[in-house]
Parts: sequence; C-alpha cells; structure tokens
Amino acid sequence: MAVNQPHNKPNAAIVQWGGVRWQDLLEIAKPAPQSKYVYFYSADGYYESWDLDSVLHPQTLMAYQKNGQPLAPENVSPLRLASPVKLGYKLSKWVTRIQLTSKLGKKCGYWEDLGYEWYAGL
Repeated sequence: MAVNQPHNKPNAAIVQWGGVRWQDLLEIAKPAPQSKYVYFYSADGYYESWDLDSVLHPQTLMAYQKNGQPLAPENVSPLRLASPVKLGYKLSKWVTRIQLTSKLGKKCGYWEDLGYEWYAGL
C-alpha cells in the first residue's frame, strides 16, 4: 500500500507577486477625473477591461516578480496584471499597453466578448 510522503516542493498555487501597486501608478499618472475603466492590451493580442475601483484594490499590481525572482518568459514576462480580486481570465499577461477611459467600448475583453461575465470579481 502506497503512503503519501510529505515533500518539500512548494504548492504551485501559492505565489507571491512583486511589482508596482496600481494605486501608486495612478497617483503618478493622474488620470482624468472621468476615467472609470482600464483596458489592458497584451503582446499576444489578448485584451481585458476592468473597473477603476477593482484596479485600485491595494493588492492589484503590475507584477514583474514571482516568488522574489524576475518573471521568466514562461511566467509571462516582462509584466502581468496580478490581483486577488478577479478570476484568472481577467489577469492579463505580456501587458504592452494600458488605456484609461470613461466608458467601455464595444469590445470589453477577449473572453467577455465570447459570453463570459464581465466583472468576474471574487
């Protein structure tokens, strides 16, 4: 009979992201007062939109580290959106462009445009 032995491998689902908090980025950028949404565009053609309140959550950041190490290409370097307040399909990878806007466009997000729920909050 096999017995499960403890192992020293860290749980792959537990990640410590390092990066710049969105609160700090927006303090520097000073977006227009009418800004309510943020679009994230990725190198692979993926796109997402978030409400500004979710972006401003204190744990939402543009990550450039994973577990204290720079993001590797397989971890979607150089930047990825990381946050505990949204489902995985909202967490853009390979981010190359960010746009703040006062309203959502016709396209809201890759998966949302295929029928997924837009807010996707936890």
